[in-house]
Amino acid sequence: MTDTSNQSGTVGKALSVLDQVAGFGRPVRFSELLEASQYPKATLYRLLQTLAKQGMVTFDRERQVYSLGVRLVRLAHQAWRQSSLAPIARPFVEKLSRDAGQTVHLAQLDNGQVLYVDKCNAVEPVEMYSQAGKIGPAYCTGVGKAMLAWLSKGDQDTVIAQQSFHKFTCNTLTGENALRAELTKIRQIGYAFDNEEHEPGIICVALPILSRRARVMGGLSLTSTTERHSIKSLEKMVPQIKQTVNSIAESAESWRFPDEIIEHA
Repeated sequence: MTDTSNQSGTVGKALSVLDQVAGFGRPVRFSELLEASQYPKATLYRLLQTLAKQGMVTFDRERQVYSLGVRLVRLAHQAWRQSSLAPIARPFVEKLSRDAGQTVHLAQLDNGQVLYVDKCNAVEPVEMYSQAGKIGPAYCTGVGKAMLAWLSKGDQDTVIAQQSFHKFTCNTLTGENALRAELTKIRQIGYAFDNEEHEPGIICVALPILSRRARVMGGLSLTSTTERHSIKSLEKMVPQIKQTVNSIAESAESWRFPDEIIEHA
């Protein structure tokens, strides 16, 4: 069921419905949306009609299903170019993946979660949850913890308060105290691990991408499986990852977060 407690006004409600349509990951019938929605039938229908008129969703009359609209593709492309590190980082991500022979993820924080903005697979890719455009938990992913560890105290407190602490595996951190202790250790050694904390058999080492003012711009992880690597063997690749994140940070120095653009306009 969609949480509408923080939505205000028509725009907020329409966006929550858009999120709901996207969440199904496939064309969806009105009855399915209604079953999972907190909005009354008439309100949900009106919001869907508004989104359809704006090209944000499309309605297939023959199949009687809603899906995301083509207009979102254009908006997503512009967002990728303007607010994502991906275009700047892409050549460095590709080089690291090629040199290390492993899968590399590029991510940014989005409302307390990890947003994967790019992914470059190893020569022999491994099936895993993370894909470009997907959202993942910050508290049990290497790239999420790497970014969390270098946030300011206020921002870190805010993001930690947004974590659900669902136990995905027997190694998942399940509480705030355990996470804070882990973040302190990460700051001390300079990098983070995912030791099968989100998916069984999947491990990674990750570093933050920091601006000259030590602001977290994103994070980079090098990922493998327990069949191919151990935490110790991945740790040997930290110098390569560090060189890559430094190169990305240097190239992105003229890139600014949207809120910084507004503040300095």
